[in-house]
Amino acid sequence: MTVFIELLLLLFLARSFGEVAERIGQPASVGEILAGIALAAAALVFGTQIPFLAQLAHSEVLDYVANAGIFCLVLLAGIELEPRELTERQAGSLAVAAGGVVLPLAGGFALAWAFLPDSGHKLVLCLLVGVALSISSIPATVKIFEEFGVLHTWYGRAVVSASIIDDVIGLVLLAIVLAMIQTGNAPGLADHFWLLARVAIFFGVTVALGAHVYPRVSRRLRAMQAASFEFSVLCGVGLGYGLLAEALGLHWILGAFMAGLYFERSRVGPLAYNEMRLVFGAVASGFLGPLFFASIGLRVELGAVIEIPLFLGLLIAVALFGKFCGAGVPAWLTGGDRRGAMAVGAGMSARGAVELVVISIAAEGGLFEAVNRDDPVTANLYSALILTGVVTTLLTPVMLRRILPRGPN
Repeated sequence: MTVFIELLLLLFLARSFGEVAERIGQPASVGEILAGIALAAAALVFGTQIPFLAQLAHSEVLDYVANAGIFCLVLLAGIELEPRELTERQAGSLAVAAGGVVLPLAGGFALAWAFLPDSGHKLVLCLLVGVALSISSIPATVKIFEEFGVLHTWYGRAVVSASIIDDVIGLVLLAIVLAMIQTGNAPGLADHFWLLARVAIFFGVTVALGAHVYPRVSRRLRAMQAASFEFSVLCGVGLGYGLLAEALGLHWILGAFMAGLYFERSRVGPLAYNEMRLVFGAVASGFLGPLFFASIGLRVELGAVIEIPLFLGLLIAVALFGKFCGAGVPAWLTGGDRRGAMAVGAGMSARGAVELVVISIAAEGGLFEAVNRDDPVTANLYSALILTGVVTTLLTPVMLRRILPRGPN
């Protein structure tokens, strides 16, 4: 019974706040995140009197539902796009991805190095801050760009492509951080080579299946035109690709995206394509998506706002500046117009659940258990990183609204 109350309350608030956000000219995702923040604040104030509120942010069921929301959002992003769209501006996407990693990584590392005290964990903590700031959230970005109707513009495709590359790079860097936590040393050259080989294996397998095997399966789908069967097959492929990604040390998000990417209109037929687009769109926007964004807001821990406001403010500024300039300037230099380049910089700024995943993995690795709790920055670093992920995700649609007041160019 408690589970249903949790989901009902969160869904009601997320949809209500989302509706209010849309009425004042903001995307629904802004309101949905604010709904989660409101519940987090209520838990902070009334948690002792109402234990239910205090337990909500740590609900395992909510974690599963949020992951299902990420799955649907990313799979829908793959359905919405086509492989050729992601390769039209390949050089530009690579430049955007590189800039969007290097500048926030360096800025985050330098900021942490300046504020954190000397300790045996300083290097790995600084690297973690840089890695967290280098992440771009595919699910959050896709939802925001869909709400603005700019997913199929050149800058929408550039952001999705670059976000995928950034997440792969981020996961490689995270592997380095975890190795340093466990052994105290960075992985060697052979470990780096094997990590890159696993990335190549994953994309090689999924692209080959999508290009050569999927068309044969799609002919049967086109003949059957059974929506329930199409839905099951698409979800099954997404889960299978996700398992492959996890087995190779990558994140399952990449598997969900690649499954949807080759579910093209030309391969499965217009009826099957439109049906799945509508089904996943309704599930993502009407149920799982709002719960996912509300769960981001629920993760907010407000202690860092009081304990380390200067460091937190600088961390958010570096996160926004690093992506806006690191991704936006390369987009402009590789032939994009000024407004589109600014949209790239703003769109890459959302960290969302992907950054939270990175921070959680580092926490599970034991990084935050051995830190110096006497230093306020070190003690509140976990909360500061979570707040940064939430604030950047919240500000991304606000910035895009200012950059694209009349929709796509």
